[in-house]
Amino acid sequence: MYDYDLLVVGSANADLVIGVERRPAAGETVLGGDLSTHPGGKGANQAVAAARLGARTALLARVGDDGHGRLLLDSLRSAGVDPAGVLTGGAPTGVALITVDPSGDNSIVVSPGANARLTPADVRAADGLLRSSRVVSAQLEIPLETVVEVVRNLPAGTRFVLNPSPPRPLPAEVLAACDPLIVNEHEARVILGDSDSDSDADAGTGIGEDPGDWARGLLAMGPRSVVVTLGAEGALVYDGSGATRVASVKVDAVDTTGAGDAFTAALAWRLGAGAGLAEAAAYAARVGAAAVTKPGAQESYPTAEEVGQP
Repeated sequence: MYDYDLLVVGSANADLVIGVERRPAAGETVLGGDLSTHPGGKGANQAVAAARLGARTALLARVGDDGHGRLLLDSLRSAGVDPAGVLTGGAPTGVALITVDPSGDNSIVVSPGANARLTPADVRAADGLLRSSRVVSAQLEIPLETVVEVVRNLPAGTRFVLNPSPPRPLPAEVLAACDPLIVNEHEARVILGDSDSDSDADAGTGIGEDPGDWARGLLAMGPRSVVVTLGAEGALVYDGSGATRVASVKVDAVDTTGAGDAFTAALAWRLGAGAGLAEAAAYAARVGAAAVTKPGAQESYPTAEEVGQP
């Protein structure tokens, strides 16, 4: 019997958000609206999103002994996340500087702070949490060697879900544990080794423009399954037996901050509950769509009642 449906190992940040009429170009200054501070970070976001959907959720992360850290702990407890694995001290809490334009699109710069001090030793010390969790989810706002240690300490039967954001090349042992690996186009290109991954998607790059090719290329690198998120075009799921397109949910976007984290959390939870990959991704698409209709990250996440039955 598992104590937790989902253990998230990852980052916890304070999101400092400014609304702008347009995001600045290089060397340009633009005026924005009032600064607002929200609890965020990909790890904390995933934990809160899952808990609000009803999953029994824990978080392994590190925050500073400061006001931003207390903000995050309060948000976790309010959502029903078990913060027993949240370590305190070593550096200031991580901060994300976010600009949001009128269409809801955002640009983000992250100062990792305490997130960079979440170590492999912290993972080993949290063995009890790992053994108590049905699914473990991670991202890359913490050191890669810490994610590697998670994979090396996964108990038999525990499913591992990875959203490699911000993206970087991944070691084979991490790729082999992913079930699924969840990527957007940019993340897919980086992991596949596309030298033109920062170029425009229509410019013609090394890995081609077909998401099916990306999914097949990624699966060939070792993951047990792959999910490619495609924004307004929905998502593509691929597990070797074939590809399934998951339709998007049409909504009026207010703020896309944290929507991908909500998608990943919902998908990981539903997989742990026994759903198939395509079914879990379709539910996750509904959760992600609901999240973009409200400002902020964690405060925008829907409850199970707001989303409807899986």
